Amino acid sequence: MRILVIEDEAKVAKLLKKGLEESGYEVDLAADGSEGYDKFCAGGHDLVLLDLMLPKMSGWELIPLIRKRNTSVPIVALTARTSVPDRVQGLNLGCDDYLVKPFSFSELIARVQAQFRRGATRGTGELRVGDLALDLLKRRAVRGGKVIELSNKEFSLLEYLVRNKDQIVTRHMIVENVWDASFDKFTNVVDVYINYLRNSIDKEFEKKLIQTVYGQGFVVKEE
Repeated sequence: MRILVIEDEAKVAKLLKKGLEESGYEVDLAADGSEGYDKFCAGGHDLVLLDLMLPKMSGWELIPLIRKRNTSVPIVALTARTSVPDRVQGLNLGCDDYLVKPFSFSELIARVQAQFRRGATRGTGELRVGDLALDLLKRRAVRGGKVIELSNKEFSLLEYLVRNKDQIVTRHMIVENVWDASFDKFTNVVDVYINYLRNSIDKEFEKKLIQTVYGQGFVVKEE
């Protein structure tokens, strides 16, 4: 699951990113409303976590714009404003939940998980390719009825590949989307983790899902 955090306080944004990543989520950061909207428009986010008091474009302005582009992505608002009218306004504009600062990180994670559970009831909690199923809420992989133990990073890599099934993804694309880093720092890491996944996902099965496209990258497909 990929979360877009739109927060102008650098220290808070850094703590949110660290905590969410340790909980198994992929995180993109934006420091103001305008940057946040641009990153959201680029696509690929499963939840938006945003402060309401943002520079350039406030959360009040941003929520309706996000809703025009996507009516289903969960939006969780973070703010120091505690009045009931403020909360009502945020909910009426289109956010799904409202968390008042300061808050405990455990409560934030619980609210994020609740949003993803609601998404699962609408059929967005599972990805499939062939006999492989990914439970995005429990972060669990099952192939042929067998539960496969994966690390957080292995699961994130597999999720990215499955979301792009039948499409070739390059090593650069994987590093940018799974590690959120520059390719130069990860010249061999992608291949190492692809091998980890092959040993876990494909080794004991006749059909190999993870395939190398020489000179280009990797693709997940049924045949």
